[in-house]
Amino acid sequence: MIRVVIADEVRLFRSGLTALLGTEPDMEMVDAVEDGRTVTTAARVQEADVALVDLELPDMDAFTVTGAVRAAAPQCAVLVLAGRRRPGDLRRAVAAGAAGFVMKDSSPHELTDAIRRVARGERVIDADLAFAELVTAQPAPLTPRELDVLGVAAEGATVGEIAERLHLSRGTVRNYLGRVVAKVGARTRIEAITIARDNGWLLAEARSRGA
Repeated sequence: MIRVVIADEVRLFRSGLTALLGTEPDMEMVDAVEDGRTVTTAARVQEADVALVDLELPDMDAFTVTGAVRAAAPQCAVLVLAGRRRPGDLRRAVAAGAAGFVMKDSSPHELTDAIRRVARGERVIDADLAFAELVTAQPAPLTPRELDVLGVAAEGATVGEIAERLHLSRGTVRNYLGRVVAKVGARTRIEAITIARDNGWLLAEARSRGA
């Protein structure tokens, strides 16, 4: 029996998924919640095999949730459910450790098949999104150090805090941030962070720093 937990803010969607999985003889819905923190706990306590995680939860994004679930319940595969097709999202999901990335407009058969496959240890990726990723993927134009600085900035750190954490002077941090903004074609630091996240550069760099 495949034990499944769901995290989606929309109650009607959760109810629909619960009803769908209730018709599958080899699946059991063990919890349906509305936020990332709760699903992380549910995956661990309920010993879930698969967590269906909405791309946009109210308290945190699916990428952060994926990492949290994988840390709290290593046996649980995460299947991200998305309402949009944006290549950067796929890169970030894979980098975070998601086993699958499928669209919310998938057919019931496609979704249940995806659940079975990730439960078996396979990877499942929306074909159209994978093609878009192949066509549009861009390497990061930033150096590892620039990504370090931007990654800490993305956590909400001030220039002083970035300097302290990375053992740099404040002037050096400002220079790095200025170069980053120019390289990615942004107007502000916040816009540069958004561009880097959308392209999957920040998360991959953060994981390599923590390795």
